[in-house]
Amino acid sequence: MITQPAWRKSTYSGQNDNCVEVATNVPGAVSVRDTKDHSQGAFEASPGAWSAFIGFARGEHL
Repeated sequence: MITQPAWRKSTYSGQNDNCVEVATNVPGAVSVRDTKDHSQGAFEASPGAWSAFIGFARGEHL
C-alpha cells in the first residue's frame, strides 16, 4: 500500500510561504519539499538523518 505524504509547514513559518513542507508519514523516510514550487519534487532522508539535521539546526551540535 502506497502512503500519500501528509505535508505540513513549520509553525515558525507563520503566513510566510518561504519555507519547506515536511511529511513524516512516508515509510522509512522523511520527505521535504519547497512550499511554493511542488513541481520540483521532494527530497527524502532517513528518519535518523533528518533528526540529526534538525538537531544541528537547533544548535544541539555545540
